[in-house]
Amino acid sequence: MTRLIVAAGGGGDAVAAAMLDAALYGDDGRAVIFTYAWDRLLVDPLPGPRGAADFTGLASFTPAVWSVPATARPLAPAASTLPRLAAELPHTFALIDPYHGAEGITRQLEELIRHLEPESIDLLDVGGDILARGDEPTLKSPLADALTLAACCQVNAPVRLLIAGPGLDGELPAADLHHLLGPLVHTFTPGDVETISSVLEWHPSEATGMLAATARGVRGTCEVRDAGLAVPLTDEGPTVHEADLDEALARNALARSILTTSTLDEAEAYSRKVTGSSEIDYERAKSARLKDQPSAPLNPEVILSWLIQFEAEARSRGVTHTTFRRIAEALGLGGNQRQELGQLLIDNCPEQYDVPLWRIATEFEQARARAATTQGGHQVGGTDECGVDLATPTE
Repeated sequence: MTRLIVAAGGGGDAVAAAMLDAALYGDDGRAVIFTYAWDRLLVDPLPGPRGAADFTGLASFTPAVWSVPATARPLAPAASTLPRLAAELPHTFALIDPYHGAEGITRQLEELIRHLEPESIDLLDVGGDILARGDEPTLKSPLADALTLAACCQVNAPVRLLIAGPGLDGELPAADLHHLLGPLVHTFTPGDVETISSVLEWHPSEATGMLAATARGVRGTCEVRDAGLAVPLTDEGPTVHEADLDEALARNALARSILTTSTLDEAEAYSRKVTGSSEIDYERAKSARLKDQPSAPLNPEVILSWLIQFEAEARSRGVTHTTFRRIAEALGLGGNQRQELGQLLIDNCPEQYDVPLWRIATEFEQARARAATTQGGHQVGGTDECGVDLATPTE
């Protein structure tokens, strides 16, 4: 038996798709995950998505569709998380190539359906911004979701729309999505998260990271992105709901406007017209800024001292958790230094690592950490830089 899951926005949606498939079906058959190679500058220094022409080593699936095996490689300087996902997860990852617009994705999807004859087709979105109208002020990245929604609504096959972790992408508040959500399909558990545990250690997706954290029982407020957006971590976080596909299209003005687009440029032009912006324009501007930013070696003493101030300010805002992306961008570090920064913090303050999130130190921990750094970051008063009592054995 074969199942087809379309990861609406790519990236973290593909990881969530793997977790959902394992949770619902276990080892019963296999799933093909149809997803973008679009890592949004967190891994890839180039703006926008990568198409088939940006890779070597892809495997032909159908005339218009390529799968991404573990041995595939993006052409430098591009980068992609897909080959590593293919190496660590048992699923097959098929590449959404959006450079022929919604018509091209529709054609790819139709070929996949004819080739696979899947028993089910799911369109999965983490957070729920696929249900947006397009004029919401908090909406930041609607184009990828709009393209997959437009394509899924045009194929001659039943497609189930699933929303995981309502509100966790920080695009639409969960309260604004309640009336749009249908039946509960699943609530993720800590056991479900174990199926993607190795991926969570390195994958940069903030939304899927919070989805996994809430499934493990983490609650509070998580600060994300360069803007420091606060996202509530609640009991709704680990849920997966069905939503009406046709109603989503009727609501999503951008998806309706790009139904017949034949290029990505054309779809992007509609995004500027309908929503007032293009997420790829934002990536272009940010990429240009990062290109001029020197990549200096990380100074552990400076970073740990800065972390004390960052956490104190975050705690004053009611924040309980954050992501390594948020910390890296607050420090002005490039995406290629995110993993190095994360490892530095985990090595020095392991008790604050709520996989895959970073727990903000408590006021008591902060007071001890300040004492530890009053002499230029050197250990004083029996504690280390993160406030761990050096005289007390830890597990």
